[in-house]
Formats: sequence, structure tokens, C-alpha cells
Amino acid sequence: MSAYFATCPKGLEYLLRDELIALGAADVREALAGVYFAGELETAYRACLWSRLASRILLPLAEFEAADGEALYAGMQAIDWSMHLASHGTFAIDAVTAQSKLTHSQFIALRAKDAVVDQFRQRDGTRPDVDTDEPDVRINIRLRRDRATVSLDLAGSPLHRRGWREVQGEAPLKENLAAAMLLRAGWPQIYQEGGALLDPMCGSGTLLIEGALMAADAAPGLRRDYFGFLGWQGHDIALWRRLLDEARERAERGLRALRSDFFGSDADARMVQTAKRNAQEAGVAGFFTLDRQDALHVTPPPGIARGLVITNPPYGERLGEREQMPVLYRALGEALRARFTGWRAAVLAGDVELGRAMPLRAEKRYVLFNGALETTLLLFELHARDQTPREAKPLSPGAQMLSNRLEKNLRHLRKRLDREGIYCWRAYDQDLPEYAAAIDVYGDAAGSIWLHVQEYRAPADIPVETARQRLREIVRVAGEVFAVPRDRIALKTRERGKGGSKYGQFDQRGQFVEVDEGGLKFLVNLTDYLDTGLFIDHRWVRGRIGELAKDRRFLNLFAYTATASVYAAAGGARDTTSVDLSGTYLEWASRNLALNGFTGARHRLVQADSLEFLKHDRERYGLIYVDPPTFSNSKRADDFDVQRDHTRLLEACGDRLSHDGVIVFSNNFRRFKLDRDALQERFVIEDVSAPSIPFDFARRADIHGCWLLRPRQADAPVNPWDSARIKK
Repeated sequence: MSAYFATCPKGLEYLLRDELIALGAADVREALAGVYFAGELETAYRACLWSRLASRILLPLAEFEAADGEALYAGMQAIDWSMHLASHGTFAIDAVTAQSKLTHSQFIALRAKDAVVDQFRQRDGTRPDVDTDEPDVRINIRLRRDRATVSLDLAGSPLHRRGWREVQGEAPLKENLAAAMLLRAGWPQIYQEGGALLDPMCGSGTLLIEGALMAADAAPGLRRDYFGFLGWQGHDIALWRRLLDEARERAERGLRALRSDFFGSDADARMVQTAKRNAQEAGVAGFFTLDRQDALHVTPPPGIARGLVITNPPYGERLGEREQMPVLYRALGEALRARFTGWRAAVLAGDVELGRAMPLRAEKRYVLFNGALETTLLLFELHARDQTPREAKPLSPGAQMLSNRLEKNLRHLRKRLDREGIYCWRAYDQDLPEYAAAIDVYGDAAGSIWLHVQEYRAPADIPVETARQRLREIVRVAGEVFAVPRDRIALKTRERGKGGSKYGQFDQRGQFVEVDEGGLKFLVNLTDYLDTGLFIDHRWVRGRIGELAKDRRFLNLFAYTATASVYAAAGGARDTTSVDLSGTYLEWASRNLALNGFTGARHRLVQADSLEFLKHDRERYGLIYVDPPTFSNSKRADDFDVQRDHTRLLEACGDRLSHDGVIVFSNNFRRFKLDRDALQERFVIEDVSAPSIPFDFARRADIHGCWLLRPRQADAPVNPWDSARIKK
């Protein structure tokens, strides 16, 4: 079994993960703009042939430090290229670089090419040639933070090139993005239920063709005549022919059963002809009805009551002028609402503002990237005219006060949030005593937000029904103030029982949301656990860990989802070690690290009790972060009480600390008292609790405590939490 990496446009990672699992891949985990997976060679071949979403399938060969041209050359020479490339064959090298001393991709590709060619010359005097179009072997080099990953590109050319496109339009939509739109819109299920597919701005026909091939179970790569493995020395011809025969049989069977339920139109007659020619090349023209028509005049096909309207209107950057676009989007929305009752609609808007111009409420929104352009996919359920939304009841006086408070908080915090690029923050914290809850915002740089509402314990003299009514008002008001639909509001409620107030049963959706913080990305789960995976009150703590980490070895104890390890890695840590007893959290941690490009042996994940790990570990670390729970009574470890056991824990950390190292210690036990008498003989201790509390947690200044501990014998360096630099 080998490890592979499938690249894809940003925004498609979770869809691609599910697709690869369905294709039989193992150890599947998403990263930024791609998915890691493992499998036999057949799995990789199937991914090349069947993936509708991937851009390339990479087979990693080696990983090594490459801070300069000589190191890159040596690393490439260490690979036995005769195992992959014939001496009379052809090859090409693609290189990308980020945050590295080697900043020119062309130089990287040229130096790597020299290493490959010289290896063959040194062996038998011959050398392979360079072919940048369709080489026997395409080599991919990714250089990040002076570390090179060298892979074979098994796709050879981008997999979105299906082999059927004879002519493309002025602003073509890539085929894998079209497939993602169809999947997000639920097209396979709609087709199975008898629905049709209609694109009123069909252009070159990409959405319709992808929809037809998807419905027919036709492999997207079946019409390609080139893959990057066909000239590879490791190519298994018999295996590939078997997979092709299987795909042809499935496509023939699917096309025989395909319904003629595909309809497209465009105002440009030339584009209609282009779509027809492309459909013919794809083998699905007989199932299409294509004609010239303005999108605003389109109507449902006769005799078809339901289906999916899906389209990619101009953005302004593409075909039309920006100032004209809101008018077009508004008119399109009105046409859909008036004529397509009972249908679903999916519109790829150029940005959030264009999407808002449509007079429809989106059920769901997804951020997708059309090349380098960030777009928003909007999904609408077009309800019958008599299903007009009920007029909302007026807010109660208390709910109106809550709305006013939330609006005030938003106005007060917005400028600073925008200035500092903060997308995950606390918007409300029981500001009004009768509305006992915290409201946290989780968002990303694209403008998508989710709300997390956590109910606090109501006083015993408040009737249960009154508390429930107020909670319903909190959810309603929060949704209205932030313009967030109900399905993006996670609610954690308390229930009363014999043991007092406690949180009730959580959902088990397995749904993760990608959010942004400090220029990094993290996965949060708002529904399945009491905590979300990202402690937003520790935002400044994580930022300072990133500053302290440069050129240090970093140890993260009680690592949870390893958000601090991601910050340390981004801050230039030599390596990171994240320790947690929970396998679930370590898997989550792995995904967080990979999402930001931190993988490999330099970023170690250890499933262990933190105190036991310290007892047996013999490494030294320049920075240790320890954020233990208040209490723990796991069956797999001794009971832990942070007040009782923190001195023992910090002494053990000191044993693993380098002479000039720093321990960052924090916890959320509000009655915690640091035992300075027991620790000050060994450590210089600095209480940085006050400046580490973010400004949006001003109402909860005791939400956590934080201390810096340095070895007593070391000269105390400048305090990185100097209050002159860190504003509360």
C-alpha cells in the first residue's frame, strides 16, 4: 500500500474526501487544496479514471531539506530515477515554492532537471529528453519552508480535462468545479427521483455535460488519451486495461438507460453551437435539448414538474460589467421564483454581494474557487407561491432589548475585528441576566459565519418554560442580527435533573466547519461535543506561542485538536510534538495540521497520558505548552486534578525543558491558585493572565489563567507578553 495526495481546487476538499472513500481509498484525510489517501496502485488508477473532483493524483517519492540549489540537487540525485523513467523517455518538472529561500520555481525545476539528467548520464551516458506537453513522466516538486516533497504526477495533466472539450467559451467553467456544483446541489438524487437538469446560461455546456455523465455513471476520465502513468516504468498495463474495460461497460449500460432530461439555452447562438459540439464529443448530445434564449425568459420544459436549475452567471470580472451584474442577478432570481415552483436552483455567484442581489433566501452557501477567483455557490428551494413565509411575530420587549444589545456589541467590535482579521469571537456573554447564554461567532475570511449558542444555567426560581422561551428568542434574535439561517446556528442546552443542571445529549452529525484564525485554518465541530475544537478565548495565547516558537522544538501537552501546534509550526518551530490521550482528538489534530500544510515526521502526534509521556520521554524542548483539563478521570490514566497536580506536572515539564526554554501554562479553572512557593525555586514565573484575555471576553476576565515559566538559572529574556505591546 502506498501513500498518495490528490490535489483539488480550494473548497472541494470534503467532497473529494468522500469521493475517494467511495473509490476504496484508505487513511483518507483532507488538507488545504487536496486530500491524502492510501491504497494499492489500483486505487490510484481508479482515482485518475473516476474522480470528478481531483486535479492531480500525486505519488510522493521523497521528502528532504532544500534550503539551496545544492541541497535540492543532492535530494533529487538520491532518488533512483531509473525505477520510474526510461533513459530514452521524456519527462517534465512542475515546481511550486512558498515561504522558502528558493523563491523561483523555474530555477527549482531547472536544477532538479539537471539532477535527473546527470544521474542517467553518469550511469550509461544517455539521457531522457524534456517534453512539457505529454511527457512519459511528470515530476512534481513542492517546496515549503525549505522542505521539498517530490512526487510523480500520475494524472500527467489536470484531470478536469476530460477529453471531450473541442471548443471552450469565453469564460469556461472547469469540469471539476462543475461536478462540485452538481454534487453540492444534490443532482444525483434529483435525477434518481425523476428530475431534470436545466442551465439557462449554458455557455459551452460544461454543467449539462458533467450532469449527464454523472447520471450515466460514465467515468470522467474515460475519453482521455493521456495519463502521467502510461509511460511510467511502474505502470501495470494489464491492471489499467481491466479498469478501462470495466468503465466502458458501466458507461455503455448507463447511457442506454439515460433519460433525455437535459436542457440548456444561451443568449449567444455561437455558444449554443459550441455546447452542441462538446456534447457530441462527450457522447451525450442525443439526450440534450439546446436552443438560443435569454436566461430571463426561460421556462420549465413541458411535462417536467421538478428538477435542478443550475447556472454560472457572469461575475462582471468575466463577461459583463460589474455595475450591471446586480440587476441581472435580481432579475434571474425573480424569474426562478415566478416560474420554477417545486424546483431547486443552484447559482454560482461571483461574490457574496452579487448573491445578496437575488430576491431569494439561500438554503445553503458554499465557498468555491473558480481558478483564483473566490465565488459563492447558493442553493435555493423554490417553494410554491402559496407557501409564502409566515410573517414573523413581533419581538417581545425582552427580546427587543436583546436585539438592541447584540446590534450594539456588533457595532462596538466590528472595526477592531475587521482591522485585526478576527473571524472567531464572542458576540454576547449573558450581557442581559435574563438571557443567560453565550453567543460565539465562527467564520472565515470569505464571509461565511456560523453561530454557537451555549445556554448557561438559569436560576432555580425561573420556570423551565420561561427559560426555554428565552432560549428560543436568543436563537431567533441572533439569526436576525447576523443574518444567519437556522441551520447555521448550533445550540447547546442545559437540562435539569437529579444531579442538577447539565448539558443534554449532543447531536452526532460528524459535520466539521472550516474557519480562519490568524491566517491559519481550523476545523470546528459545533454540534457533537460540548467544546468546538477551538477555544476562542485562547486566541492571543496561540498567537504568542507562534511568536515564541521560531527555531524551537515545541511540545504540546493535553493537545486537544493541536491548534497551538499549528501556530507553533507556522511560527517556524523546528518540529512539533502533540500529546493527547484521545484518539478522536489526535485524528482531528492531524487534520488541522494537514489543512495548513504541516505533515510528515516533523509533526509528531502521540496518543498517551501527558504525565506518563513526560515520565518516559528523553527529548528536550525549547517551548512547552500545557493546558490541562480541570479534572480528568479517564479509565486509561490516573485521575488528574489541576489544582492538586499542577506542581508535579510543571516540574515534569521542567525536566524536559532546554536551558533557555519557556513553559506556557494555562487552564480554565476559575478558582485556580498557582503554587508559587513550590515552583519559584526552580522557575522565574510571570502571570500573564490579564493581557491574554481577548477584548471580546472582557465580561469574563477570569475565563482562563496563563503563566510563563522559565528556568531559574537562565537569564530572563524580554517578556513577550509585555503589556505595552499586547492590548487587552
